[in-house]
Amino acid sequence: MVVKKPRIVVIGAGMAGLTAANKLYKSGVKKGAFELCVVEGGNRIGGRINTSEFGGDRIEMGATWIHGIGGSPVHKIAQETNALESDQPWECMDGFLDDPITIAEDGYVLNPSLVDPVSNLFKNLMDFSQGKSKSIGDGIELDLYGNGKGIGNMMSVGSFLRKGLEAYWEVESRKEREEVNGCGGWNRKLLQEAIFAMQENTQRTYTAANDLLNLDYKSESEYVMFPGEEITIAKGYSRIIESLASVLPSGVIQLGKKVYNIEWQPELVNGLKGYGHGGSGSRPVKVHFLDGTTISADHVIVTVSLGVLKSGISDSGTFRFNPPLPNYKNEAISRLGFGVVNKLFLKLSPDFDLDRFPFLQMVFQKSDLEIKNPKIPWWMRRTASLSPIYERSSVLLSWFAGDEALKLESLQDDVILDEVSTTISSFLSNSKLKFDKVLKSGWGSDPLFMGSYSYIAVGSSGCDIDSLAEPLPETATFESTTGGSGSPILQILFAGEATHRTHYSTTHGAYFSGLREANRLLQNYHCIDV
Repeated sequence: MVVKKPRIVVIGAGMAGLTAANKLYKSGVKKGAFELCVVEGGNRIGGRINTSEFGGDRIEMGATWIHGIGGSPVHKIAQETNALESDQPWECMDGFLDDPITIAEDGYVLNPSLVDPVSNLFKNLMDFSQGKSKSIGDGIELDLYGNGKGIGNMMSVGSFLRKGLEAYWEVESRKEREEVNGCGGWNRKLLQEAIFAMQENTQRTYTAANDLLNLDYKSESEYVMFPGEEITIAKGYSRIIESLASVLPSGVIQLGKKVYNIEWQPELVNGLKGYGHGGSGSRPVKVHFLDGTTISADHVIVTVSLGVLKSGISDSGTFRFNPPLPNYKNEAISRLGFGVVNKLFLKLSPDFDLDRFPFLQMVFQKSDLEIKNPKIPWWMRRTASLSPIYERSSVLLSWFAGDEALKLESLQDDVILDEVSTTISSFLSNSKLKFDKVLKSGWGSDPLFMGSYSYIAVGSSGCDIDSLAEPLPETATFESTTGGSGSPILQILFAGEATHRTHYSTTHGAYFSGLREANRLLQNYHCIDV
């Protein structure tokens, strides 16, 4: 009898997939326990991590920040690979974004005495919603449980924030609603609301929610932040990916392998000693690729984005399971949120005075007001800032989320250059602004991702993340994988940022999820103690 080693196929060579493969190789393959293969639909590794260059500077098209250095595995790898220091300046150099200038539409520079109280209010409200603080401060009290009017009955972070702003206005109600000197038709309340909206738009890029009214309030406090500062990686986020992949022998990672169908056998049980796990039987999972090839596996770790999974359960999707996933898992996929966040890089003309370009925070009039500047396009009105990527860089960066991010993807470069120039000129009216070229990310329209990262939408919960993370079949046990009798065989496992209940939307969440699924299999085969 020919003895076959169990074969594990990892779908996706992003953070989750390469973390799983790294762990499986070091703890299992090197001990001769099983075979390993990583298949990636694109022509590069990294997934939503993609370090690139633009205008002579190093930039990140995707993941940018280490969100807290205390206990972060990403920070640890960056330290071990000496990736945190570089002679070359890099995007979002730490400490550079601490001194913004805030300007209202049509060029009115706002005094910090106007901006700071509203910005601090927003921060306090977010801290409260995330469980970091037990009070909002500034004498503001909100009824948490009052007769259908309190926060406890609200569905979304957006509704909570607006209720907080209204409470702030009640506290401020004794102040006169005078026009603010030097700001034309702006009155104090309009300015406060516009500054608050600017903060909301920044928060949208953190969460990927098109509207904060879509973001579930009750789940917000489950999200966990690592302690310590948030930093960028001087030599590029791709250094983390390269480090994880470096242990894998040539040929383990196969690029350009787009999966369209995963065929599995939910009713298959391991009652025969000769089954493929150390025996001569056939493997229970077959992965079909668009190029017409297939690969059979004993276990498949699926690390594709939630956007791809959502597309797969729709009529138009190409990434499918046969038979389809159980209803509970499809319902979790449908309920969870997955949004689009894009970055827009602009190269300043060489004749522009670098000393004059600030870290610009932009305060826009509401779109439904007649006094708004008609020359500013709607898709620019919900971005919050534009700044050099580091001090004195000629490359500027702005972030977009939701509908505006998708609109950005659809625009030609010359249109972007023209409309951004028009917009920024209305804020910096005395400058001769000119951009030479533009570069934008396009995560929403990329069929390998279908968006940027996940969030817990209104109507979903952290329980849906747990459901998404559960391996299949539902009742598979450790013993069934290694030779038990009469139980379903563990076949499909799920990893990726959207499968981590407390660190979703982050690279370290993806890392932890890949480690979790690798350890699940390694424990099954008694390769390690977990």
